[in-house]
Amino acid sequence: MNGPSPSSRVTLATEELSRWYGQVIGVNDVTVSITPGVTGLLGLNGAGKSTLFKVMAGQLTPSKGVVRVLGHDLFRHRGLFRRIGFVAEADALYESMTGREMLVYLTRLQGFSRAEARRRADAALERTHLSDDADRTVRGYSKGMRQKIKLAQALAHDPEVFFLDEPFNGMDPVSRREAMELVVRLGEEGKTVLVSSHILHEVEAMTSRILLMHRGRILAEGDIGEIRDAVERHPHRIEIRCDQPRALAPRFIEMEEVQGVRVESEKILLVESDLPREVFRRLPHLALDASLGIHSWTTLDDDLKSLFEYLVEDGR
Repeated sequence: MNGPSPSSRVTLATEELSRWYGQVIGVNDVTVSITPGVTGLLGLNGAGKSTLFKVMAGQLTPSKGVVRVLGHDLFRHRGLFRRIGFVAEADALYESMTGREMLVYLTRLQGFSRAEARRRADAALERTHLSDDADRTVRGYSKGMRQKIKLAQALAHDPEVFFLDEPFNGMDPVSRREAMELVVRLGEEGKTVLVSSHILHEVEAMTSRILLMHRGRILAEGDIGEIRDAVERHPHRIEIRCDQPRALAPRFIEMEEVQGVRVESEKILLVESDLPREVFRRLPHLALDASLGIHSWTTLDDDLKSLFEYLVEDGR
């Protein structure tokens, strides 16, 4: 997992950013600061993720607020656009060109010579595992290959900031893994990568830094564990596998930090606590009691799905 970057330099920021369409608000007063590395953007369909990406990447002008890329107002310094790589959720490809021709053409539009554009296109095709299909017409590409060529065009001009909107849709499992590994490497190279995905475990595999979006607003941001710890109304559920759950239960009932204990089965005890670290601190000592036969323990709701559900519930 790619954790927080050691760099504290803010490369991407918004200030009171909003975008509306008549009476419909797509992005509502979003203020965030993002540093190099991978950051995941999570939200249900219609949360405003794609609109936020388009405004931050310069494809839509904000109705209110500012987007800053590398410290500068994006819409006052148009040269910053060449330092951005964008993979949109929707396709807009040159169907009659081959993949290589399309990449060379788009890279030349960035101001590179034909030879340099060809070199960069070939390098991007290799990084996205599309070299073998580079000379096929884009019209004949599968959904997964179309996603790869979109990733390749975002890479070819070597930008510093990436917006990847659902970049893994339509990819087979092998291509998904390769693309996720590429995203992690970009973060390790010092790039700033903002990636959205509706598959939560994919985001967890790439980064622990997240933005949670709901109805155009950012519900929470930061490290997954820190955000989860802040949701105090929803105690952690800890599942303990042991030989004697009924004998173990009283040990937890007497703990001040435990809110509930339930015997789930002949081998499982469920403990609810708003201070799980204290429970985890005591568990090794209890495990030394051979009569209890403790085999393992795990937290059931420290995943992004539970976290998101809790925050949406709190935000209503």
